[in-house]
Amino acid sequence: MSHRHSRVTFHHVIGKAAVKGRCYHGLSITRSVQDNQFCAVNPRFIAVVTECTGGGAFIVISVRHTGRVSPLHARVCGHSAPVLDVKWDPFNDLRVASCSEDCTVKVWDIPPNGLKADLKTPSKDLSAHSRRVSIIEWHPTARDLLLSSAYDCR
Repeated sequence: MSHRHSRVTFHHVIGKAAVKGRCYHGLSITRSVQDNQFCAVNPRFIAVVTECTGGGAFIVISVRHTGRVSPLHARVCGHSAPVLDVKWDPFNDLRVASCSEDCTVKVWDIPPNGLKADLKTPSKDLSAHSRRVSIIEWHPTARDLLLSSAYDCR
């Protein structure tokens, strides 16, 4: 059996930076995420894990809001250690999950108009791991099924 290998080559690909008014800037993005992303997007909001002192937090921004993000913007701040991953529920654009080095997974309900004040109380607080939780993932076809992976190998 012969194997064909095709080479895909791109020539003359030029990227263009977005203009300042159509970008997000002024965010203090975390440096503590390891193998996962520091942000998650759905049709309504963007969640970005941010640097903060005294625990873990992430910021939720409307996709319609572009430009500079105020350092005083409301945050989701219920973890006691740095947040490592955030994921939006594929069935509910107002529900986001986060995991942290504090060994917990939390599910948050975001108000339809976005955050006006810091959100400190999760709708669900899941604590089944004994070591930091590094990755979470919503099941793409089964509603209300959230998977987590931690350094305790469970």
